[in-house]
Amino acid sequence: MYGLERHVRQSGLERPLLELVKLRASQINGCAYCIDMHTKDARAEGETEQRLYALAAWRETPFYTERERAALEWTEALTLISQNHVPDELFERVRQRFSEEELVNLTLAVVAINGWNRMAISFRTVPGSYQRPAGAAAR
Repeated sequence: MYGLERHVRQSGLERPLLELVKLRASQINGCAYCIDMHTKDARAEGETEQRLYALAAWRETPFYTERERAALEWTEALTLISQNHVPDELFERVRQRFSEEELVNLTLAVVAINGWNRMAISFRTVPGSYQRPAGAAAR
């Protein structure tokens, strides 16, 4: 898991985008620990309160770029893959905003956070206990 996370962190995808992806998947999965962690990390990276509060309703707000919207839609489809799989139309929309390499790395980011969510939920990781180390890069 740490190796996958390290790869995602070093992939070149924008940190704010990665934090939105991590937070959105964590919201869908109901992982309170990861929601706490990624809101703290997002704020430390300069994310606004408005965008954090509106993330669960991102489709209805003007606060996100087209690239972020594509990433959020991809995140939701992969996180909920058992419900609808990944529609061809979505794949085509996301490919307009991400190169092939970026899409692989975005997919790995979604895979990673879904794994972290499942571990944190399963092992009853206590929400609120995460403290971002001073000067640390977001996970």
